[in-house]
Amino acid sequence: ISGLRAATILQEKYGLDVIVLEARDRVGGRTHTLEDPSFKYCDIGGAYIGSTQTRVNSLVEELGLELFKVNADGYDVEHYLGKRVLKKGALASWGSSFLGSLDANNMWQLLDEMCHQVPLEGPWLANKAEEWDTMTLKQFLDQTCWTQFAKNAATGYCQGMLGSEPHDLSLLFFLWYLRAGGGTVRNMEFNDGGAQEYKVLGGSQSICVKMAEKLGNDRIIFNSDVIHIDQTSDVTTITCANGLSYKAKYVIATVPSSLLNRIRFTPNLPALKFQGAQRTPIGSVIKVIMFYEKAFWREKGECACGLSGFFNSDIGPVEDGLDDTKPDGSHPAIMGFDVIDNLERMACLHFNRKRLICEQYQTIFDSPEALKPIRYFEKDWMSDKYAGGCYVGTFPPGVLTRYGKVMRDPFGRVHFAGTLTASMWVGYMDGAVESGERVAIEVKSQHACATHSPLP
Repeated sequence: ISGLRAATILQEKYGLDVIVLEARDRVGGRTHTLEDPSFKYCDIGGAYIGSTQTRVNSLVEELGLELFKVNADGYDVEHYLGKRVLKKGALASWGSSFLGSLDANNMWQLLDEMCHQVPLEGPWLANKAEEWDTMTLKQFLDQTCWTQFAKNAATGYCQGMLGSEPHDLSLLFFLWYLRAGGGTVRNMEFNDGGAQEYKVLGGSQSICVKMAEKLGNDRIIFNSDVIHIDQTSDVTTITCANGLSYKAKYVIATVPSSLLNRIRFTPNLPALKFQGAQRTPIGSVIKVIMFYEKAFWREKGECACGLSGFFNSDIGPVEDGLDDTKPDGSHPAIMGFDVIDNLERMACLHFNRKRLICEQYQTIFDSPEALKPIRYFEKDWMSDKYAGGCYVGTFPPGVLTRYGKVMRDPFGRVHFAGTLTASMWVGYMDGAVESGERVAIEVKSQHACATHSPLP
């Protein structure tokens, strides 16, 4: 998304000549939509858009695409410590554990207060940046929470939203991530302004497909895995794994930060940028989609309004899930995420994954109908060569304050974009759009300062 957004702006708004070197055989990156008449389409990559994510909403409108609201009618299910409870809204229910829920909601309120002390453009500038960056999220939870329920709730959120464990993350990074999404509730909620409020009709990959059409499909060169960027002359030379080379005045690199060092740079990347890229591991996620004959959870008789399909669970293999039925009610489905801790436990049980998920859904929705799927898809983003995981790069302790300040910095005529370099909605499509718009302005400004002649 970030690369195509930058390319279309540079071409349409500034009249510059651009090409896109795409490593894959398709556009979209970590958005990927499968299409088939038997289920219409399903997103096995990034999919969700919130109404407060202004940049991606504007882009969707500009491209003539439509959004539809994710089903939120009915009760959500919370399943922690062996207890299944129905609830409404993002925060913990009081039914699971009164003390645990009180503890969890106090924890979320404290995190919300803390995250608003973190500057969006420079989290390393926070008054307590050094203190928070030397502490893991787990250490914070151990010091703050006095019930296992609250710790499990935070761990589940961390797994579900970042594909990582609390002991892997800097507290400062976690606070910045929350701040970039508007605070705890907005990040957690999938309704009323939350991050998971809408989806793209026809699939989220259509955002990139439409941008590619605007750019001109002849401007995109597929199967072009960049392996070398040489800036030793007045014109930058970009070499791909297939042996082909291209020349340009400026380059925009949008590969995930953790994969940046697969590219050889001449001259070498600055030390801080090179080392920082090595220290931003991306989350570990398998996205799974289970189709059923009917949306049985919406008809669940234990409550008059049925179940929404949204759940949180600590029993695995799926940590959280949502209703993925089409807006017209066709092709009922539940989308879920297998995340890092559950993946480790299931590493030798790949062939059993579908069965284990069905059994978990039977428990979550309290219905034997969950054992009767008609179709199942999964996408292992960890094994994707050009993603390396999902959803976004993360910062372990000590990395953000030391290396974060250089992650957006250009290197000569090479500029860097991607959702991790955003200041708002980091990790989301909106963050990718923001970074693409920022880097387009950078390139235009550098070009205007250097010369008034057109780019080759």
